[in-house]
Amino acid sequence: MLEVADIFRACGATWRRSVALSLGQLKVMSAIEQCRSAALGGHVLRCSGCTRTEIAYNSCRNRHCPKCQAGAARRWLEAREADLLPVEYYHVVFTLPAPISAIAWYNKRVIYGLLFDIAAETLRTIAADPRHLGADIGATLVLHTWGSALTHHPHVHGIVPGGGLSANGERWIACRSGFFLPVRVLSRLFRRRFLEALTDAHQCGRLQFFGEYAQLADLAAFARWLALLRASEWFVYAKRPFAGPEAVLAYLSRYTHRVAISNQRLLAFDGRSVSFRWKDYRAKGRTRYKVMTLDASEFMRRFLLHVLPAGFHRIRHYGLLANPVRRANLAKARTLLDVPHEPGSSQHDAVMANRPVFICRHCGAPMIVIDILTRTVPIRAPPEASRR
Repeated sequence: MLEVADIFRACGATWRRSVALSLGQLKVMSAIEQCRSAALGGHVLRCSGCTRTEIAYNSCRNRHCPKCQAGAARRWLEAREADLLPVEYYHVVFTLPAPISAIAWYNKRVIYGLLFDIAAETLRTIAADPRHLGADIGATLVLHTWGSALTHHPHVHGIVPGGGLSANGERWIACRSGFFLPVRVLSRLFRRRFLEALTDAHQCGRLQFFGEYAQLADLAAFARWLALLRASEWFVYAKRPFAGPEAVLAYLSRYTHRVAISNQRLLAFDGRSVSFRWKDYRAKGRTRYKVMTLDASEFMRRFLLHVLPAGFHRIRHYGLLANPVRRANLAKARTLLDVPHEPGSSQHDAVMANRPVFICRHCGAPMIVIDILTRTVPIRAPPEASRR
């Protein structure tokens, strides 16, 4: 099957000599090129059942690698499964307008961070209002920075339980069935709070501007630019509730650890251009699904647009689901909902610890490591051609 790694290996070295890439982007290219190859070492395995022998090369474990996310998503979901409550769950999407997306490319850490925090603040503020719900809610937010055609399109997907705790923590307040919060109210508050926070970031000197946006470094020019955004509608979307907790997990398994493009969407590569499937959301029906062909250099450029800053968390929990208070809040919610408590994490950890690491593809029996192959290059090193 065609992989992003094949394109990087074939065209990456030449392309890197002609463009300026950040160290983070170089590390992502290096990791993807080396993933599951002899360069990273591996294990020689023998099946305890059918005695077949095979070599399993190590993964790069980079969060931008299309081949390394299935395992990470599975482990994350297993840890989150016990957090689900027997209530309706809603899917909310907060999207940044195109002008802000344009400056976000040079200010990823600041603007992506604001996108997370303002979206969560908006949800919690409107939910706490007695005119709407009057409850303290929780939310899990997942950052995506791409559109289907690999363009820069920052937005967060929110998974929100349909209800929350009362102000005194003594009651569970449920949403009206099939309805979470009014999207127009969410959109207006999100727009106002985001533009206020963006103005504060500009005044503190936290934003950088280049090229056609260089004039925005001037505070007066920036204020005029914001006025246009203040007059436009912002996109906040709330989908119908999920069909039960199992549907929430199915959705999360597809979205939490998604990268800009999966290997399954790649169709052809002739050494110069790449063809892949994409979805045109402006079209309807079967005409939505199209094929796009890009020059290999443009494909790599678009892919690397979505490399996140080092240490930046793309999955975050807020409110009742915030990490320091999640366990206590979920226990209280289950008590108020009169449902049994989930097994403790220690039981889950014991099951995971006893599960075999390698399973035979032919008979399903555990595989035993009989030899270790050492890696030949540091996994975090930039590609060789870029260090000369």
